Amino acid sequence: MDHNNRKILFLTLNTFSSFGGIEDVCKTLCKVLEDLKFNFKVLSMNDYEVDEKYLNPSNFIGFGQKKLNFGINAIKIGLKYDTIILSHINLLLFARILKFFKPSLKIIVYAHGIEVWRELPKWKINFLKKKVEIWAVSSYTSNFMQNEHKIPSQNFKILNNCLNPFFVPPLNFEKPEYLLRRYKIENNQPILYTLTRISSFEKYKGYDIVINILPELIKNFPNLLYIISGKADSDERDRLVKLIKKLKLEDHVFLTGFIENAELSDHFLLANCFVLPSKKEGFGIVFIESAACGCKIIAGNKDGSKDAILNGKLGLLVDPDNKNEIFKGIKTILENNQTKNEAEFIQKICLEHFSFETYKANVSALLS
Repeated sequence: MDHNNRKILFLTLNTFSSFGGIEDVCKTLCKVLEDLKFNFKVLSMNDYEVDEKYLNPSNFIGFGQKKLNFGINAIKIGLKYDTIILSHINLLLFARILKFFKPSLKIIVYAHGIEVWRELPKWKINFLKKKVEIWAVSSYTSNFMQNEHKIPSQNFKILNNCLNPFFVPPLNFEKPEYLLRRYKIENNQPILYTLTRISSFEKYKGYDIVINILPELIKNFPNLLYIISGKADSDERDRLVKLIKKLKLEDHVFLTGFIENAELSDHFLLANCFVLPSKKEGFGIVFIESAACGCKIIAGNKDGSKDAILNGKLGLLVDPDNKNEIFKGIKTILENNQTKNEAEFIQKICLEHFSFETYKANVSALLS
């Protein structure tokens, strides 16, 4: 399909200079716009450079944290386009200015999660109500904004996140030998796995609850190992280390730190269960990455995680505030060894719903 008649400007805070779920969404949209051959440009406030896997440099301008320069150009260049897509609600001011000077502009803003769940200034809510199409990454975020900010339901489109465009699904589900050696794991040893940002400002992920129920789980699974991956700030890492020592779990919990993208799939393959009973996930790309590797999943039932695991089709939803429910869920999964057919089924359903090609088709339909 040729989309050259639609001129799109994508305004973003960060895309290539930092890591995270929102950055992943931005990279993916860049790749979609390239693949669909839109007439488009990407302006990034904080990026210096572009990753050419996702985006041709000719379609990109990075302002390297020069906010004023970004703002001036966003308005000047934006007046030449007919559709403006914002990666984040914090860019809404530029859309408001552009809409004032060019009322015919179509404004689209991504709604990821926590950034739109908090209290918003009245002018933002009024602008969102009247002038904006909102691409919510989950039904939870859409419903929250409708209920809390009183934004009409017709303003929303649900656009679930997807797997990385370059993700290659594993063809077998064996535990990788090099990781078994690295972590000194026996092939039949039960493994729980969590991959998330470990931050003292985000104590809603639920990994500390899992640590707290490990002593009881170890009574049933004496060689159980809980591997937690992700970049950690020093305060949160110190808190977890103290908790692990207090519970005498030094031989059962391993903090890996940051994991390179090339090893992510292998870590999911290593696990008997991916567990993240979080309470504030806007969507949770990590869940679909896990499912694409055939891994069993435990997720919280109070946020966008429900979208990511298809309301229970891809995993078990638990009350993230109920330790007993989390304990029972983990125990049930560990007691029932997963078969290859089960892993293949989880992977198949995940790829049908959350592949890059599916996402590209969804974006194309929204912009048609």
